[in-house]
Amino acid sequence: MRPPVALSIAGSDPSGGAGIQADLKTFSALGAYGACVITALTAQNTTGVYGIHEVPAPFVADQLRVLSEDVRLDAVKIGMLANAAIIETVAAFLAETPRDVVVLDPVMVATSGDLLLRDDAVRAMRDLLPLASVVTPNAPELAALLDTTEAGSVDELADQARELVRRGAQRVLAKGGHLDTGDEVADVLADPSGIELFRSQGVVTVNTHGTGCSLSSALAALRPQRPSWSSTVRDARSWLTTALEAADGLDIGHGHGPVHHFAQLWEGR
Repeated sequence: MRPPVALSIAGSDPSGGAGIQADLKTFSALGAYGACVITALTAQNTTGVYGIHEVPAPFVADQLRVLSEDVRLDAVKIGMLANAAIIETVAAFLAETPRDVVVLDPVMVATSGDLLLRDDAVRAMRDLLPLASVVTPNAPELAALLDTTEAGSVDELADQARELVRRGAQRVLAKGGHLDTGDEVADVLADPSGIELFRSQGVVTVNTHGTGCSLSSALAALRPQRPSWSSTVRDARSWLTTALEAADGLDIGHGHGPVHHFAQLWEGR
């Protein structure tokens, strides 16, 4: 059987732990063929981001056009979009050629808590939401999309996920990693029919670089291979837990290293 083709539209991470590089590794680990359109080059490593070079929006459009003219795309994952012009370019592409599986990871808030997008880009990001099959914000990003205070509990996270659906998102996977829930990690999947709560044991590691990128790309890789969004989320979270549990064994860099995307494939090698 032919594998699904998953496209990542995102920025490049030279350290290999996040962005395009993490997405392509995730696609490969989960049985999808990966393609990519690059929106930004970054100067970064495991200790931080030190520079960003945004790709001109017309060239992002060129990448999308020539790729889609030739290659079938079964799923699209959207990561770092950098500015309003790029966001609008991606929105135009999705509106012109709708896809059944579109996963939007709204990269909006830095680890420091600073907003990464200008006001016009935040507005453009909100306009992009209805074109995505699922949006995967963490608690700070969800608050930024709603222009409200950050959720402090699972119940508040669920309420905010419902509100984003009411405002036009097809489906929201609100990630609870920022919440103080003890040893447990809880995520909320919301759509017009209601919510579903996913709970799992947290993994103690400093090597969490690219966790959000990897989860969203896992959803894109798995959805064409699974019968529902619920089963897709369950299996993506399980895979990511394994990748986090094995992350310390990679020993990459001096900061927050990457998760081990190929932990299951490299076992016993």
